[in-house]
Amino acid sequence: MASIKRIEEILNEGEGIAIEFKEASLGINQNTYETVCAFLNRHGGELLLGVADDGTVTGIDSNKTEQFKIDFVTAINNAQILAPTTYLNVNIIEIAGKQILYIFIPESSQVHRCKGKIYDRNEDGDLDITNNTDLVSKLYLRKQSTYSENEVYPYLKIEDFDSALIQKARQMAVNNQANHPWQKLSDFELLQSSGLYLKDYRTGDKGFTLATVLLFGKDDVILSVLPHHKTDAILRKKNLDRYDDRDDIRTNLLDSFDRIMQFSQKHLPDPFYTENNQRVSVRDKIVRELASNILIHREYKNAFPAKYIIESDRIFVENSNKPHGFGNIDIQNFTPYPKNPTIARIFKEVGLADELGSGTRNLVKFGKLYSDTPVELVENDIFKTTIYISEQATPQATPQATPQAEQVEKVLEFCKTPKSRKEIQEHIGLEDREHFRKEILNPLIEEGKLKLTIPEKRTSPNQKYISK
Repeated sequence: MASIKRIEEILNEGEGIAIEFKEASLGINQNTYETVCAFLNRHGGELLLGVADDGTVTGIDSNKTEQFKIDFVTAINNAQILAPTTYLNVNIIEIAGKQILYIFIPESSQVHRCKGKIYDRNEDGDLDITNNTDLVSKLYLRKQSTYSENEVYPYLKIEDFDSALIQKARQMAVNNQANHPWQKLSDFELLQSSGLYLKDYRTGDKGFTLATVLLFGKDDVILSVLPHHKTDAILRKKNLDRYDDRDDIRTNLLDSFDRIMQFSQKHLPDPFYTENNQRVSVRDKIVRELASNILIHREYKNAFPAKYIIESDRIFVENSNKPHGFGNIDIQNFTPYPKNPTIARIFKEVGLADELGSGTRNLVKFGKLYSDTPVELVENDIFKTTIYISEQATPQATPQATPQAEQVEKVLEFCKTPKSRKEIQEHIGLEDREHFRKEILNPLIEEGKLKLTIPEKRTSPNQKYISK
């Protein structure tokens, strides 16, 4: 989230190739999405809604700000307006006694269209280049050369991908968002709509990309395309010269995420912590961000092996990187850059990651519960992350704690006969509906431990669940 100081700097700097102001007293102007498209296609930028062209803060009615935020997010997730769709973090900022919306828009690895037209950014604003084949070709070529995840492999066939894995991702996306469009798409349509099937403008070939291989490829296909691909999970507490436990992970990114989580759950403490009267796993929150970051933001063409190391006093993670800066990252004042935006989008769709920049904030928030020593992020050709573990992270027994494993057992026992979502929540004493769905109900459905009584209509008010 941008600081007030950064907003003031933007206002003083004025509009340019990476800064745009839009008034929004009556609503969001439709040309705002042309700017979003142009920023995504060029080198990214910062957008302020509620500011006049000359930098005067006109503001947004405080009663409408939240709705404008919702309207904006809905629009950029509507393929009729922006294609491919994208996820952006929208922040409400109060400055000079008025509310505005601040949106940081990173450069995308994809070429985006706004209502069917391709926009690029120049000093004069947003330029429609749809009918300029030379500029469009150059735009595609730049994207493919900048982001290795877009490298096209024309000889790959749909049979080279794990259909069960694609179905798993489809189900995770539906669990994360009811009526997700993926549920109505074939495997090929799902991959194509996600920007995983592209045209190589250097050769004219069309094909699946490196990102597709990493996300959904069969293991032998992945290692054929990238023989050096692996994530090395290591426990090193007693045997400091070698290791006490190790998982040599050489598989697709979704299963890699699961294995990093499982390795961590076996070897890391989980201090008791509640939020809104609900138990939150500090360990899982931290590891979720570390796992998604090491998998999403890696430079996969580099043969440097990613390492995830658990020691007695720290978690240490390092992976190859295309740096946007060098040295220690100031967590209070940093600009996040997507390294593999397409992979990041898939992780967001299936619920394994959130909007750009949120992971770092979560690491800082929950890292404080592991240690008083701040989280360290160092960006170079090798990106390094360190989370320190102090004695205070050792879990304390408490009569208030209801371990999630016990809750799961209670749910499965209770659902030997069909029960509604409300009945299950009341039985295990959970008030937070969203927490219940994400942390207990959806995982049990994914694992096949709970079945729906009306599987063809997941959101039916008469829906019930029964344990297998």
